[in-house]
Amino acid sequence: MTVETIPEHLLTNDDEATVAALLARCFDTDFGGRSFFQTRHSWRHVIRQGGITAHIAVQLRAVRLGGQLLTIAGIADVATDPDHRGQGLAARLLQAAIAAARQSTAQHVLLFGTARLYPAAGFRPISNPLTYLDLTGARSGDLHRDRRVKHLQVLDIGPEPWDDTKPLDLLGGLF
Repeated sequence: MTVETIPEHLLTNDDEATVAALLARCFDTDFGGRSFFQTRHSWRHVIRQGGITAHIAVQLRAVRLGGQLLTIAGIADVATDPDHRGQGLAARLLQAAIAAARQSTAQHVLLFGTARLYPAAGFRPISNPLTYLDLTGARSGDLHRDRRVKHLQVLDIGPEPWDDTKPLDLLGGLF
């Protein structure tokens, strides 16, 4: 059981359909039959046991933290088939995503989540006031400014620690 990395532009139609079905099984949120919630990713990591049984997506993107433009890796769409949970698959995918982010230009890894595997991997909660565009349903919606959001976490992978006192502008939608 190996972790496979799939750059977004190499995602096949079959894998896209399999990931979309997995996300539909794992989340109450309506993904609209897509393999992503709001916007496409940069790459994905999957584990196959027959078909794709576990998935994590990563978006490499620029954000603004206070007056500084930073590159971050945003973790999204973490899903393990309910029949395969409890085997550490999500933890393996998270480690693969962090390792790939460390090889990129990202200085931090961000995610929205509450699972115990995130603090175990070194993530810590942050409470920056957040500006983002609502892209629910893959449609441009309202711009939300200086919102406090729950469950935002960071892992520092560059030389500078995250400053959670400065406003964070995602320069787009959530990931």
